[in-house]
Amino acid sequence: MKISTSMKAAILGGAALLALTSCAANEGGSTTPDEGGNASAFSGTLVGVGASSMGAAQEAWAAGFQTANPDVTVNYDPQGSGAGRETFQAGGSNFAGSDRAFKVDEITEGPFELCTPDSGIIELPLYISPIAVIFNLDGLDHVNMDAETLAKVFRGDITKWNDPVIASQNEGAELPDLAITPVHRSDNSGTTENFVDYLSAAAGSVWTNDVSGDWPTDLPVAGEAAQGTSGVVEAVTGGEGTIGYADASRAGDLGTIAVKVGDEYVPYSPEAAAAVVDASPLASESEDRGAGDLAIKLDRATDATGAYPIVLVAYSITCESFNDAAVGELVKGYLTYVASEEGQQTAQEAAGNAPISSDLRAKVTAALDLIS
Repeated sequence: MKISTSMKAAILGGAALLALTSCAANEGGSTTPDEGGNASAFSGTLVGVGASSMGAAQEAWAAGFQTANPDVTVNYDPQGSGAGRETFQAGGSNFAGSDRAFKVDEITEGPFELCTPDSGIIELPLYISPIAVIFNLDGLDHVNMDAETLAKVFRGDITKWNDPVIASQNEGAELPDLAITPVHRSDNSGTTENFVDYLSAAAGSVWTNDVSGDWPTDLPVAGEAAQGTSGVVEAVTGGEGTIGYADASRAGDLGTIAVKVGDEYVPYSPEAAAAVVDASPLASESEDRGAGDLAIKLDRATDATGAYPIVLVAYSITCESFNDAAVGELVKGYLTYVASEEGQQTAQEAAGNAPISSDLRAKVTAALDLIS
């Protein structure tokens, strides 16, 4: 596997912490966690790297798990989904946070350095959140757009806020004669990949670019690039007429787009995002994935009433079988807490995401039971 120069320092730092993790986990006795992941005998250091979108949730999960297990330290570095997958695959972290699952060919290519040679990987959809399309216009909190309009805005085909195509969907709104400045992520991002996946699925005749975590460079208007979720939010906040996309937990006081689904315009909400996830099949139903790989094949073009299709599902990714079984037990304990009702409620209070359903929790529990 090729590792970018920017990843080497993170991987080396992660490897140093992983050495401490292994020592600490082996020194302290550990027990099988209960359904809340609250076994107090856990000890050691866990290292995670990944999606910035789930940064607030990871902070809340780490605090909750460490409160129940004072001898545990959980370090999560929100470098981005691509960094998370690369670092985990190279052995620099115990788990990855990613706004997309590994592709089947990526899993086949491997290797995953902390996993045993015959191990599969565990991919758990533990963070569900709408991606808010955010904008900055004085006096406007909400604007309606269908998928084709959004695609044209982010391509640069529609360049003014009072364009007739936008005005026709917002009767009575005072849209300004102001240039639109699209803002996108500069880094490889699962949020980008989820957003353009929606544009491709729901407005494929307009958005003809490949679906990727890298923003396309051949659009009519380049727009403004910003690093990470925080960078996009700061760029939109700092310039009137801007529009971008970010995990909904970071939308704050910015205006947001209600997207057309069927015959209605649906604003983002955790409940609307969760509805799309529960209605979508597992990717393993059509792809060759392992029993612990719960990647979801989202239905972005749904016309279901009340569903919000620009949704981000962030995965906690780890080994099915670890070279160091003690580390595997600690990872299992942490992710069991993350998946619990308490853990999901804690994240919702901190980040505004949608708690996973009881049906999905049952599947996650079965996958966690595979970790050794």
